[in-house]
Amino acid sequence: MSEDILDRVDGDVLTITLNRPDEGNGLTDVAIGALTALLNGAAARARMVVLTSAGDDFCVGRIAPRGAAAPKLEALQVRRGRDLVFNCYSAFRESPAPIIAAVKGRALGFGCAIAACADITIAADNAVFQMPEFAHNIMPTIAMSALLGKVSAKRLMYIAYSTNTMSAERAERMGFVSETVPPANLEASVGQLTATILKAPQPAVLAIKEYARVAPSMDIRGAIDYARSLHAVVNSSSEMRP
Repeated sequence: MSEDILDRVDGDVLTITLNRPDEGNGLTDVAIGALTALLNGAAARARMVVLTSAGDDFCVGRIAPRGAAAPKLEALQVRRGRDLVFNCYSAFRESPAPIIAAVKGRALGFGCAIAACADITIAADNAVFQMPEFAHNIMPTIAMSALLGKVSAKRLMYIAYSTNTMSAERAERMGFVSETVPPANLEASVGQLTATILKAPQPAVLAIKEYARVAPSMDIRGAIDYARSLHAVVNSSSEMRP
């Protein structure tokens, strides 16, 4: 496992820590692959995941490989190279275990994207979010894909086109931050929410994430029928009773 990513299991919680504080926790491709692997295996190790960071920042973005700006003529080669990032976003969505991101300081580019990908994002009120790709002549649909289902189409286009920095409070209004708290309260707020989730039977915890992941892509009738079925299956289970 990359030393840029630390992980530990305490009881039912897997804590993943971005660990390059001297460089704003910018992540290399190796580290992104390590993060993806941890998320893909999280449900086998713990009931839920907390994603946090060392130092003052959450993550200032992806550190592109050397030579990444050189012209590439093979579209398939380019696509394969970018799959590393798409696979990381997918790991957030597909992990059965709920993921809470604790964000402080800068969350830029890839850092902003993974903060948004988490199921719940609690941000310190000193956090700053930005997707700066468009200002650097990069067409930002990779990063935009991370915000699908998190923000409206109008807000998504504004975030991508403007490249403006956003405070934690504004990101909460935009819809990809769940709660904003004072920096001194960040750890305690995450701990309190984690404890609340872990009090519930595991089938209910898993079903909430399953429904939130699947239902938005269904039509209203299908989503209601799915809710009816999932409700009956889970709540009638003996695993829901102490």
